[in-house]
Order: sequence, then structure tokens, then C-alpha cells
Amino acid sequence: MAVFVALGAFLMTLAGGWVAQRVSDRRHLVLGFAGGLMLGVVGLDLLPEALDAAGDEVFGVPAALLLFVGGFLTAHLVERSLAVRQAAHGAGEERVPQVGLTAAAAMVGHSLMDGVALGAAFQIGGGMGAAVALAVITHDFADGFNTYTITSLYGNARRKALLMLFADALAPVVGAATTLFFTLPEQLLGCYIGFFGGALLYLAAAEILPEAHHDHPARSTLLCTVAGVGFIWLVVGVAGK
Repeated sequence: MAVFVALGAFLMTLAGGWVAQRVSDRRHLVLGFAGGLMLGVVGLDLLPEALDAAGDEVFGVPAALLLFVGGFLTAHLVERSLAVRQAAHGAGEERVPQVGLTAAAAMVGHSLMDGVALGAAFQIGGGMGAAVALAVITHDFADGFNTYTITSLYGNARRKALLMLFADALAPVVGAATTLFFTLPEQLLGCYIGFFGGALLYLAAAEILPEAHHDHPARSTLLCTVAGVGFIWLVVGVAGK
């Protein structure tokens, strides 16, 4: 059942990527909306889930928050190290394609864990599975949108962006299928979500949103960011009912 439901996430991810391509002539609006989606996913979906699942505190701080900060710093260090390496070869301040591919690969990893979470929820029961399925399928639209946008933003060819989009779409199906053979501990899943949330927040705050407002500091761009956050709030609210 979980694998069948994951096919819905597959289609929704492709739909998100298709929308990101079709509105490429409004790049600042696309990036503003993508930044809002990422901010909403982190603050309203991933971090609360991580705090609930990761469990114990480490020296007075929830493990999920420590990993959240660790994910943010890791994303920063990866980007800086790649940028320094690129500058050493005379590339100046140009966008580093590897950063986009790394970020997209992290999105694929997150979608894989979405599939694992979906399969684990159906192992618990049909009601839990249905709730998680609604959350996964609806927010995978944002995943597809962001995967294509992030890959393209850093100067990667359209072919690579489409390849990462397809990998992101396929990942939930693969993740759900793996739960036919094993069960992932909830605490480990919560720790992963915390780390990924930190990395995603860095990309939104340090890369996507500044780029959205760089050439077009318009009110419409800001409204698209707010709309992205609002969309994820709606998804979380509907899934929680």
C-alpha cells in the first residue's frame, strides 16, 4: 500500500518541477516562492517533527536542535569550501554548479526518507499512514519545485536539473519499498530530519532569498515568499486534521 501511495508523491514532485520550468521568465518570483516554501517546510514541518521524534537532550539542548545547527553549519562549510576552490581556479564570484547539485542531492535524500516515513507509518496503522501520505504527497510538490530551482540557480544545465528532479520524484517510491524489508528507528529518523532542516534553512536564507531580491527587490517577490510559507502552513494544517 505504501509503495502505491508513494507513486502519488512521484507525480506530485514532477508536477512541482514542471511548474518551476514553465515560469522561468519570472525567475525572481520563482525564487521568492521557492524560498518561502523552504522556510515553511523547515519551520512548520521538519523542525517540529524532528523535535518530537529525536528524543533526548544533549547537555541541556534537544538533539534535534543540535543537529539542526549542525546541518546549517555543514551547508555553509560545503558552500564556502567549493566557492574557495572555484575562486582558486579563476572563477571569481560565479555560481558554483556543484553547490546546486549537492543541495539537490540533499533534497533527494530527504525525499527518500519521506518514503521511509510513509512506509513506517503504514506499518503502524492505516490511519497513521493516511495522515503521513497526505503530508508527503502535498509537500512533494514543493520538493520538486525546489529541486529544479536550486539545481538551475547554480548554473547547471537543464538536463542535470531534470535528472535531479526525476531522482527526487523516484526517491519516495524507493524509500517506501525499503520498509518492506526493515523498520527505521523513530529517533534516527528525527535526527536526520533535524540535520536536513538546518541545511535547507541555510540554502533558503543565504542563497535563494537574497538571489530572488538581488535584481528584482519588488513587493511581488516578497508576497511570493509569504505565499510559499502560507502554502506549507495550509498543507501542515490539512495533514494534521
